[in-house]
Amino acid sequence: MTTSDADEFDAVRADPDPIRRGQRAGELITLYQQRATELARLRRAAIEEAHRRLDMSYTDIAARLGITKGRVTQIRSSAPGPERAFFGVGPISIALPGRIIRERDDLVIAGPDDATGAHFSSELEKLSFVINERLVIDPREEWEPAGDAVVICGPASAHIGHKLMAADPVLRMTIGDNVQWYISDEVTGERFLSPMDEANPRKADHAYIARRKLGSHVIVHIAGLHAAGSVGAAHYVTRNLADLFAQFGDSEFSMAVTTEFDGLKPTNINILVPPRKWS
Repeated sequence: MTTSDADEFDAVRADPDPIRRGQRAGELITLYQQRATELARLRRAAIEEAHRRLDMSYTDIAARLGITKGRVTQIRSSAPGPERAFFGVGPISIALPGRIIRERDDLVIAGPDDATGAHFSSELEKLSFVINERLVIDPREEWEPAGDAVVICGPASAHIGHKLMAADPVLRMTIGDNVQWYISDEVTGERFLSPMDEANPRKADHAYIARRKLGSHVIVHIAGLHAAGSVGAAHYVTRNLADLFAQFGDSEFSMAVTTEFDGLKPTNINILVPPRKWS
């Protein structure tokens, strides 16, 4: 436990307000649980690295760690895989864009955005993440995630979508003379219009995917040219999580995919712009 952690722990214990003490104790329990899960992941990864890179047997590794070979086997089978770190340590917030409907006072969530958020919630829980909150971004206000987050938002939907994408050195979303949005490849100069907006439209959409840092936190940023595109991007990330982490580790990168749909169900997902690591 670091000095700051110890100070915070002692401060909670000494807080005379029972409600505030209970709330903060709950927050610290979640934080420490997520750190414990990350430490379990790191230990499993260290065991596998020692076996692979140092050519050590699991028996030798167990002896060096001061545990039994059976415990090593248990760690290898039960601890989270290395790809969990793609999303950070946790807890995680999932942020969805709110839509303003003139006849309603409250913000609404588009069906595809809701489906994207639900998919991430389910898959992140399988990776032992605690979903800190699932929030709706008000497009009239500025907002930034306070911790690790999945942000499902294009540059036109909210300030945070614009801010995140403006920092991407290789991909953008731009609006053309026809007032339609494109994914723009800053490296090749290519622009990609959604298949939904072509002269002969089809049930498919392009979507942007990025993994980046905001301070010390990991932000996975998803943005479809239409809301449906985000559904396909979410499925691509979770299906290819191990490969993406093996290729990029803790680095920042971005890419784009094209998804064909049956309703909101992705039927075919292909890479539109290959993933590029940010230098």
